[in-house]
Amino acid sequence: MAALQQLSPVFPISSRINEAGNLEIGGCDALELAAEFGTPAYIVAEDDLRARARAFTQAFAARTDDFEVVFASKAFPCTAVMRVFAEEGLGCDVASGGELALALRAGFPGERIHLHGNAKSLDELRAARAAAVRHVVIDNLDEIGRLEQVVQEDGRGPQPVSIRVTPGVRGDTHDKISTGQTDSKFGLTGADVAIAIERLRAGALLDLEGVHMHIGSQILALAPFREAVEAIADLPKLREVNLGGGLGVAYTREQEPPRVEDYVDTKVQAVRDVFGEGVRVVDEPGRALVANSTVTLYTVQSVKTNVSTYVAVDGGMSDNLRPMLYGARYEAHAAHLPATGGVPCKLVGKHCESGDVIVEDAHLPDPKVGDVIVTPATGGYGFAMSNTYNGAPRPPVVFVSGGDARVVVRRERPEELFERDV
Repeated sequence: MAALQQLSPVFPISSRINEAGNLEIGGCDALELAAEFGTPAYIVAEDDLRARARAFTQAFAARTDDFEVVFASKAFPCTAVMRVFAEEGLGCDVASGGELALALRAGFPGERIHLHGNAKSLDELRAARAAAVRHVVIDNLDEIGRLEQVVQEDGRGPQPVSIRVTPGVRGDTHDKISTGQTDSKFGLTGADVAIAIERLRAGALLDLEGVHMHIGSQILALAPFREAVEAIADLPKLREVNLGGGLGVAYTREQEPPRVEDYVDTKVQAVRDVFGEGVRVVDEPGRALVANSTVTLYTVQSVKTNVSTYVAVDGGMSDNLRPMLYGARYEAHAAHLPATGGVPCKLVGKHCESGDVIVEDAHLPDPKVGDVIVTPATGGYGFAMSNTYNGAPRPPVVFVSGGDARVVVRRERPEELFERDV
């Protein structure tokens, strides 16, 4: 039981060490998954996705009658993942024409889709209108005129919108994923907020329904979420307050994110205290819905000691760019001894960059060529940022549940690297 408790903070719900001593996810042995589907591979516990979606909706439903939970699809823009959340009744936040196409294919109706982005093109705005999205989130003054042009072109009546504001509040997170500070590429600030509200209320083509803000990602303290709501207290009361997302997750066993219930309580109570009753609360969790649902499986290709011990695997920055991009930390485990420490080593990838280090401070039990290595909590922004550096085909996505496994995104083929050549 102690071993299972060691796994629980970072691994998918219901993960366990099975009778063979191997890591088991969704009732499937990790070594058998590696043998069947190859490595690297993203392994997603479908039941984990559904449980987290229900945890958010139940927490909001216990505190307010008027709310919407919206999946920030940038965290895991995979049709099968998005379909799970559509089935669970969530809305969808998209930030491009491509994400909009994915959301529609996954089964989200237009009225549950919110279009974001700080540089929306005319084509993206037209696609949003064609899909009858719930809201276009206005990010800047230039966008107002562009969207008015699109609405006038199609003649289908006003487009509901909200405006994104930067509250001047940031959580304790990495600079690269902080968005609520005043000096941000996202949202309106200062006099531009009042100008936007005045322009939107004066025109007949856009219907201003709400305000949107987002202070950043991977936030492990609750106070900044309340501070952000208090920072916009001077805005006129609108029908809807979209609070973004931002709830952090456990990437390592030392991290302790707030409970979903406490996160939701903080946000709902802040909206009530600042704006009173009768305001719809919208929240857009991304990584908090998907990060811990997923592990990545690798196979060790070489072990050598050049001062440090380097354990090199068959993936790396092509399937998980976050450690290289902004120093994100992960754990690494041997699938055959998942709760056992061991040799201090650097878990590194196969790519032609010295910075291709997946876990700087891994501890693996007597690592050998052929070992299957697991990095948990890769559901947030792993698949989303996957790439083909060094010509590495992107890994498959495999859903596991109740002892069954199925491929929902196949492994990329080498010939696809040049199929777009002309």
